[in-house]
Amino acid sequence: MDLYEAIKGRRDVRSYFKPDPIPDEVLARILHAAHLAPSVGFSQPWNFIVVKDRAIRERIKEEAERQRRRYEELLTEDRKAIFNKIKIEGILESSLNIAVTADCTRFGPHVLGRITMPETCQYSVVLAIANLWLAARAENVGVGWVSFLDKELVKRILEIPDHVELIAYLTMGYVTSFPERPELEEKGWNTRLPLSDLVYQDRWGRKNEDLRRALEETKV
Repeated sequence: MDLYEAIKGRRDVRSYFKPDPIPDEVLARILHAAHLAPSVGFSQPWNFIVVKDRAIRERIKEEAERQRRRYEELLTEDRKAIFNKIKIEGILESSLNIAVTADCTRFGPHVLGRITMPETCQYSVVLAIANLWLAARAENVGVGWVSFLDKELVKRILEIPDHVELIAYLTMGYVTSFPERPELEEKGWNTRLPLSDLVYQDRWGRKNEDLRRALEETKV
């Protein structure tokens, strides 16, 4: 698959999982792609916990449902009506889950490049997740990021050490289809912003008209 096709077709999948297992060799290729991500100071702070155990996933799903109810209470009635049409996770429907972590103590306290921006440890892990997601799309494997979770509770369930941070809890599996548009856009939760409104030149708020025109005319 062409890189731009993978980027354009990547979706946060929650509703289209099939029961088919992901072969180990396919999962290995996807994880290798994640491991090839850049990291500040070449620190490679990530670990990946592949979660297949049904009982563990049921505990994670219970927490996701609890957090969903908590979030719903914050919404206006109009937003609740839209939110209730949205599926927030596919923890049990997907063939496996992956917890992605950041160990910012790896290679000691003075990792090259992190002295002024220590948060680049976590950013590096997010780059690995992006690689994983695009590789999965190229393999026709769907990925969903479950964010309705108490990270500390999930850490206890997965026995993650105190000094290691949970960055993402992902669901993965083959899907019946990849939707043409992001689900939140299809359901009317939000729309994609025009890129030309988000790009400045040299300083905040300053637009370059030639670049603006190119952004509006260029499609990927």
